[in-house]
Amino acid sequence: QVRMVETGGGLVQAGGSLTLSCAASGRTDRRYAMGWFRQSPGKEREFVAAIGWSGASTRIGDAVKGRFTISRDTARITVFLRMSSLKPEDTAVYYCAEAFGGSPSEDSSAYSNWGPGTPVTVSS
Repeated sequence: QVRMVETGGGLVQAGGSLTLSCAASGRTDRRYAMGWFRQSPGKEREFVAAIGWSGASTRIGDAVKGRFTISRDTARITVFLRMSSLKPEDTAVYYCAEAFGGSPSEDSSAYSNWGPGTPVTVSS
């Protein structure tokens, strides 16, 4: 059974940086896209970033474009979300997910396995 393991959340001041990591534990076939979504209290789950199985293609959400980047290691096991110039409105629980296929998607229904989420708090 594939289990998504997220690490790296925490408290950071506005303007600071933070990197989240996500690994698909138990996955032997690594030809799947992975993505990050976030949700803050009272709001819908929001697409943040996604990366294709090879790492060659990425998608970044409009709210974080220019500030966040997504990448994956050469073994395609771990995905990283590098967040910079953080704002208080970036405060949310960040979820990592594995897609059904190999192409990155902004649609949450394209993802099958979801992690438990890691909280990120940006103080002003």
